[in-house]
Amino acid sequence: MSTDALVQPSVLSVSRSPRHAFSKPVEDEIRLVAGLGVEGDAHCGVTVQHRSRRHRPDPPPNLRQVHLIHAELFDEVATGGFVVRPGEMGENVTTQGVELLSLPRGTRLHLGRHAVVELTGLRNPCRQIDGFADGLMRAVLGRDADGNLVRKAGVMSIVLASGLVRAGDRIDVEVPVGAHEVLAPV
Repeated sequence: MSTDALVQPSVLSVSRSPRHAFSKPVEDEIRLVAGLGVEGDAHCGVTVQHRSRRHRPDPPPNLRQVHLIHAELFDEVATGGFVVRPGEMGENVTTQGVELLSLPRGTRLHLGRHAVVELTGLRNPCRQIDGFADGLMRAVLGRDADGNLVRKAGVMSIVLASGLVRAGDRIDVEVPVGAHEVLAPV
């Protein structure tokens, strides 16, 4: 687990939308509901709610209940001329001071007083990102030293414990014990 030593891991912003839209409006608070996701959000549900996947005859479990993006990504893409604000890339929770992409699968994030989410995988960026800002898709993808694709558009999670989440809430990171599994797209 890595966190920025100068910044207490915290929630910068929270967002939700009842519609399947690319961006989500910022809210004062959101309620996470165990086993479902963000109350009132289009992706809330036991089974997958993503438009391209939810109409399958036997929909898979929803491993994409809560989408988190690190605010540091906004600073990174700004160097390429992109202006992105919280909620505009469809995330429910914008974090600061947590290197989300470096955390292993199964990491638990305690958000605020009661809510707990467990990381299930990486967000696989889609073409809608270029619909928001032409060329942004390229900016949220990269290559590591071995030439492997690096997805930077945030992480997905499931809700283990219900609770309200607000901007300014503390985030406590609980890395799983034992062997770590690298996050993969879900």
